[in-house]
Amino acid sequence: MIVHLIDGTYELFRHFYGARRARKGEDSRYGGVRGVLHTVLEMFETGATHLGVATDHIIESFRNDLWPGYKTGAGIDPVLWNQFHPLEDGLAAMGVVVWPMVELEADDALASAAAIAARDDRVEKVCVWTPDKDLAQCVVDARVVQVDRRKGEIRDAAGVEKKFGVPPRSIPDYLALVGDAADGYPGLAGFGAKSAAAVLRRFGHIEAIPAFATEWDRTVPGAGRLAGVLGEKRELALLFRTLATLRTDAPLFSSVDALRWQGPTPRFPAFAEKIGAPELVTRAAKALDKLASKKV
Repeated sequence: MIVHLIDGTYELFRHFYGARRARKGEDSRYGGVRGVLHTVLEMFETGATHLGVATDHIIESFRNDLWPGYKTGAGIDPVLWNQFHPLEDGLAAMGVVVWPMVELEADDALASAAAIAARDDRVEKVCVWTPDKDLAQCVVDARVVQVDRRKGEIRDAAGVEKKFGVPPRSIPDYLALVGDAADGYPGLAGFGAKSAAAVLRRFGHIEAIPAFATEWDRTVPGAGRLAGVLGEKRELALLFRTLATLRTDAPLFSSVDALRWQGPTPRFPAFAEKIGAPELVTRAAKALDKLASKKV
């Protein structure tokens, strides 16, 4: 079987702003929700059987206590924000497993779900559907892959290294050095994508990087200057790595069997009607009939 794990927060943003553009700036109360449900249902229609969606029930997490500049819900469009919880309700009504995260983030749920699913020998592949660079750390060979729907790319471990210059295990260190504006931490001044990748290809992790430039790989541009920066800011870099490291211990499910779609719940027709998408009901019924005989 193939397990599909979807970043529901990203998909909601994508569909919300896509609907706004299509309507020339006019918002629909449930435009983003409709878009996500259509996308998930399309995956069932095209053969997906085991699927889970992670969402940020609130934006803040334990990381906000570690770094005051970490991302919050401030600035989110109110129309979009008002669709966060209806999306969770809609997914549940459609019979989809959904993980609304509070203390942790949706990315932590995806990382945890990927780790749990990958331990099951029945699982051929785990597909994590998000372009978020944080999730690149979860990629394992060609078994756990990252799918960037926007770019139409599937990245295995070799693909991650080609894109970032480091293997998946070094992604948290890489992000700690270069920073992540979307998550609200700046990285270390002087470190860019190329220099961070060069250092980490040689040493792997921040704590393994020598304190003295004379011990660095001479191919690293500006080794002396960067060694000085890291020498002064090593503890800060380790803090940023903590922010970038996804949790894999969330007890989301014990068996991938829990992710098999069994069809919509009895309340789905009323929900579909409420959001102005009654056609979802017929499509869901047909998709379930198609999957009923599928062997996994």
